[in-house]
Amino acid sequence: MTSTETNGPLAGLRVLEFAGIGPGPHCAMQLADMGAEVLRIERPGGNGWPNPVVDRGRTCITLDIRTDAGRQRCLELVQRADVLIEGFRPGVMERLGLGPDELSKLNPRLVYGRMTGWGQTGPLAQTAGHDINYIALSGALAAIGPRQGEAVPPLNLVGDFGGGSMFLIVGILAALLERERSGLGQVVDAAIVDGTASLMSFFSGLLPTGRIDMRQGHNLLGGATPWYRCYLCADGRQIAVGALEPAFYRELVRRSGAGEALQEQAVSSEGQTVQAEQWAQLFAQRSRDEWCELLEGSDACFAPVLELEEAPDHPHLAARQTWQTIDGVLHSAPAPRFSRSASQIRPSKRGDPTADLWPD
Repeated sequence: MTSTETNGPLAGLRVLEFAGIGPGPHCAMQLADMGAEVLRIERPGGNGWPNPVVDRGRTCITLDIRTDAGRQRCLELVQRADVLIEGFRPGVMERLGLGPDELSKLNPRLVYGRMTGWGQTGPLAQTAGHDINYIALSGALAAIGPRQGEAVPPLNLVGDFGGGSMFLIVGILAALLERERSGLGQVVDAAIVDGTASLMSFFSGLLPTGRIDMRQGHNLLGGATPWYRCYLCADGRQIAVGALEPAFYRELVRRSGAGEALQEQAVSSEGQTVQAEQWAQLFAQRSRDEWCELLEGSDACFAPVLELEEAPDHPHLAARQTWQTIDGVLHSAPAPRFSRSASQIRPSKRGDPTADLWPD
């Protein structure tokens, strides 16, 4: 495991994390990678979802925050924290006496990060939900999937992490920056429905122009065109083609040895359907690795579709050390990268709840 010494851009920042599942822990992982001192409060018995990658970089203690003793210890820790992260339903922390109004009196500089799906307000705020529900309501899910059939959830990348944890991180860092001017913390209400809606801004901005079709199976960025989709190869593995621009498409045609019928990008939907079938027949004639030899590293906008276990061994990702294997577990390297104050992967450790966990 890597050194526990911290020198990342957030070194010295103190983050109090109330353990949860999904986007909250991912946010805390990112802050820890960047050098923050993350102290995680876990419930007795844990949350049932241990994850050695997303849970890295913390000091973990167990407290029952439903008890007077547990709450009192939380109040003591809050007084020395810069940031708090919680992902309970709205009102839970308030009922425990740990809401932002109470805690800001103890620590006016506290940045209070709240991670939820529906947000702190609105008719659905108290309703249970998961990633698939949030992206469905935000207009993202309806555009993902084949032309015929049901929409396909894109794992929980778009909602939990794209629209959730990454927006919570942005909000926390912005609030910390503003604190330098005002001297005061504030609440960051990071709702997955809001973040996903923001991710959809590129598409909503193009809708009035008529240049993009958001119907399922009709979006050129969703696999509707022959030159922006995945294809099966002779060995049953897949490749991804993204030759949207004419110059890149011509490079794909030249290097692949495509026939006369594929020389120009078809304009009509019918023509594109025919070309997709022709490209499928062509790509099915060679294995994935053979197509890599012909196309990878060119301007044909090509990549093999790798399984997660394969990705670390790809020459490009290996050269960048994008993945690291630590204690037999595959870890994504910290991102983004900094020229001076490098982030790093650090181990988590158990802490004594009664000890001085944040010594000066």
